[in-house]
Amino acid sequence: MDTAMLYALRDPLGIPAHPVIFLILGVATWALHIAAVHVLLGSSVLAIRGAFSGDDHWRRLASAMVNTAKVAVSVAIVVGVAPLLFVQVIYDPFWYTSNVLSAWWVIGFILILIVGTLALFIFYAMNYELRTKKTRCPGAMIAATLLFVVVGFIMHALSVQMLEPDQWMEWYAPDGIVDASGRSIHAWNGWRFGFFIALSLPVIGIWLFGYRRYLQGAGEEDQGYLDFLKRLATRLGAIGTAISLVLLVIWMRGLPEDISGFATGPWPIAAAAALIIAAAYPLVLGRRLEQGLWGYTPILVATVAMIVVAAMREAIRWVTLFGVHGYNPLDYKVAMDWYSTGLFFITFGVLGGGVVAYLLTVAWQAGQTEGTYTPSRAVNRMGTVSIVLLVLWVAQYFGFGLWTAYA
Repeated sequence: MDTAMLYALRDPLGIPAHPVIFLILGVATWALHIAAVHVLLGSSVLAIRGAFSGDDHWRRLASAMVNTAKVAVSVAIVVGVAPLLFVQVIYDPFWYTSNVLSAWWVIGFILILIVGTLALFIFYAMNYELRTKKTRCPGAMIAATLLFVVVGFIMHALSVQMLEPDQWMEWYAPDGIVDASGRSIHAWNGWRFGFFIALSLPVIGIWLFGYRRYLQGAGEEDQGYLDFLKRLATRLGAIGTAISLVLLVIWMRGLPEDISGFATGPWPIAAAAALIIAAAYPLVLGRRLEQGLWGYTPILVATVAMIVVAAMREAIRWVTLFGVHGYNPLDYKVAMDWYSTGLFFITFGVLGGGVVAYLLTVAWQAGQTEGTYTPSRAVNRMGTVSIVLLVLWVAQYFGFGLWTAYA
């Protein structure tokens, strides 16, 4: 497909803000989304491992990881909406075409995700006291994990298909016969998909360092369990990073010839370095892992590493679509919409920041309190402000809609 046709597929109305904003937000939100996905997959695997173990430490960890997976799947779904919105704004000719070519799988994605989430909650409901009671219905957790991998593969395939516009006509009308069923997945890259899935190992390892420090702050007295967590976290970080780097190298070596130079460029090197630093950082901290907030800093370092990986992923898309196919997202027509742009940043920064700050404060203080937790007046005030912000947001949303409809 020639460049002129790609430009013709753009939205003639343009986009509501400068493309750079959507590029940056797309990278940042995708990094947060994929980090939540990694925590989900990693915690699910650890829950399965512990559910089949008779060791008290493993069963205690499995119980904690089921709760982690329960929250992570919600975060992954909610945060995952944002990067999808951003990619469809500036890459709409590619994203929508890929979705239409595999429409059956796009719809199936929702259904599979629903079933997987239900399976996770079924396992959680039946194993609420996993630490002390026999595991029931372990197949539900196994099924949930496998289904989460399947929905991840669907998103992976859609992302790969959008990078090959020269193949779209052949996929749509193979041998000149139109196939509008949308039942096929036409392209994928096993090494690329394996790399992103394998990152679940080092990410959950880093997460365990934070979990361990949280227990220490709550007065955990079982030193054996804390030592178990440290050994497991260190092992997952080292082994998981090694596997991920091997898959990254194989993926880069298998890039198409027209972008093969990307493999030796700065982005893959930066991504590999960031992953190595994230895995080595807890070891460098040494005893400071046991002190104050230092025990949580590995999570911050890992977050930065995921942003670098996300930037590398975006750079590959840029090199492919602009360098090979001549499509430049930065020259998209801009029809500035200050209301929607301002509303997004206010929602994300003020409303989202305020509500999340309140929830994290409650979770933190409750975990650091022995016995019944009673929030302070300041914390209660934070909750009240959060509710007021939500009410104001809903009011302005409907108010603006009614005003534009009837003004």
